[in-house]
Amino acid sequence: MADQVVAGVEAVGAGPRTGLNGFAWAVTEVFAPQNLMLSLPPVVGALAAGWAGAAWGAGVSAVCGGVPAAVIAVGVWRGRLDSRHIVERRSRFKPMLAALAAVLVTLLVLVLADGEPVELTAMVVVMLGWLAVLGPITLLWKISFHTSTAAGVVVVLAYVLPAVVTLAVGAVLVAVIGWARVRISHHTLAQAVAGAAAGAGVAWAVFTAMGV
Repeated sequence: MADQVVAGVEAVGAGPRTGLNGFAWAVTEVFAPQNLMLSLPPVVGALAAGWAGAAWGAGVSAVCGGVPAAVIAVGVWRGRLDSRHIVERRSRFKPMLAALAAVLVTLLVLVLADGEPVELTAMVVVMLGWLAVLGPITLLWKISFHTSTAAGVVVVLAYVLPAVVTLAVGAVLVAVIGWARVRISHHTLAQAVAGAAAGAGVAWAVFTAMGV
């Protein structure tokens, strides 16, 4: 019953996709976690090690980003998932397992390989950390994966780009993403803020511990 009420609130809160609601939906779609996970690894790889790093990054992107995205797409197509954003919290378990398997396989390959940029390995460890921290939380409370991924991406980029500018611009962007998620009633403010804090915290902890 509670889930039905929440779903009803979300449907009403989302409203028509025009004006500010339309902008919020556009932000939600463009900065979906899948999009960030598909686009970030080649960028980090290229910044860290040129074309060779970009190639490694493309491989990381294909597995860590592509596999979960494909699992979610199939779930939506079969009607098992409400959308690629997986609004229904209880539906997140299987896609998370697929993401976990993809990340573990990728991490194993990178550890065994010779010559991969350490920044990419650290980023995959960050992904593993996100799943380890956010996974148990989201089974009990719908923490935002959008803000978590976005905030973590900002921290990762701050290690390969000018940090002050990256963090300043990134903070504004994460705030806009959080606003969008609340605006369309997919998350509360607390869920958006907690997601950003968790995502950034895990990324910073991993990169610091690995000495990147």
